[in-house]
Amino acid sequence: MEQRLTLVTLGVGDIARSRRFYAALGWQEIEPRQDSVAFFQLNGIGLSLFPRAELAKDAEVADSAAGFSGITLAHNLRSEAQVDALFAEMVAAGAATVKSPRKVFWGGYSGYVADPDGHLWEIAHNPFFPLDAAGNVTLAG
Repeated sequence: MEQRLTLVTLGVGDIARSRRFYAALGWQEIEPRQDSVAFFQLNGIGLSLFPRAELAKDAEVADSAAGFSGITLAHNLRSEAQVDALFAEMVAAGAATVKSPRKVFWGGYSGYVADPDGHLWEIAHNPFFPLDAAGNVTLAG
């Protein structure tokens, strides 16, 4: 199997609310738009928003109560100042503050927000994982 992740789908309670949240961050939804799902092209990967109950039904699993799923999404940036700026932008767009940005035990700087459906986003500067000109991470060993 090739090492690849092509699409992350977030189960959401309200597609319109989630569209507004990501649009407020400047993300462009791909066209043509569909009422029941939203797609965003990211750096080499796609993000989709799909009704949570329908996503559970498609996977043939129970739609359990919201809470920590054991998964976080991360947006790495080039500096601590960029972390602070994006963190504030996400909160202004409707994210909830979970953990304010700060220096962390692993040597970087990060904070956490929750999108309108509670999906956790880590906003981080990791000096050990440089970003290329396009913003893609290089996981250096």
